[in-house]
Amino acid sequence: MSNPKVKIKKIINLSNDWYTLDKVNFDYQLKNGSWQNQNRESYDRGDGACILLFNRKKNTVILTKQFRMPSYLNGNKDGMSIEVCAGLLDEDDPITCIKKEAEEETGYQIDKVKQVFKIYSTPGAVTEKIYYFIGEYDDSMKVNEGGGLASESEEIEVLEYDFKTAFEMIKTGEINDAKTVILLQYAMIEGLFYSKNN
Repeated sequence: MSNPKVKIKKIINLSNDWYTLDKVNFDYQLKNGSWQNQNRESYDRGDGACILLFNRKKNTVILTKQFRMPSYLNGNKDGMSIEVCAGLLDEDDPITCIKKEAEEETGYQIDKVKQVFKIYSTPGAVTEKIYYFIGEYDDSMKVNEGGGLASESEEIEVLEYDFKTAFEMIKTGEINDAKTVILLQYAMIEGLFYSKNN
C-alpha cells in the first residue's frame, strides 16, 4: 500500500466469523487536490485459484456442479452452479492449491498447469484475487471419483462437456459463474481446441 493519495485513518472489524469484514475510514485526495473522507466496507475471504481442465483429443472440458447459497439468495432458483474447479489458497501457493483442488473436486491428478490470468473478482467490495489456470487432462489421470471433501461440507458433481456445448451454455444462462465464463471465453479466443482461423 503506497498510494500517496490514500491515507487510512481507521479500520474497524465488523465481523470475523467465517471470513473478515472490515469498515475502512480513509482520506482520499481528489484530482483538484482536496481531500475527502470516505468509508468503505472490505470483505477478506483470502485469495483463490481456478482451472479449466480440457482435453483436445475429445474436445471436452471438466466442470463441476454444486450448491451456492449466495446465488440462491439472489435469484438462482435451485442454488446450483456449474463452474470450473476452484478453491481458496489457504497456506498454499496458487499452483499447489489448484492441483490439489483439481484432484479433490474432479478426481483428476493434473501434472502440468499454466497460469493465464490473475484477476480481482469484485474489487469494489472484496479483496480476493483469483489465479486462473488451464490444464490438459486425459482419462489416465483419473485417480478417484472427486466430489470434494466431506470435511468441508462439499458435495460436488463432476461433469464432462463437449467444449461447444459448454460454450453455448453461457448464452443460455446455464453457466453464469464469472470465472467459468472467463476461462471458457479464453479457450475460445486462444483456440485451445482448434485453429483460430477455423
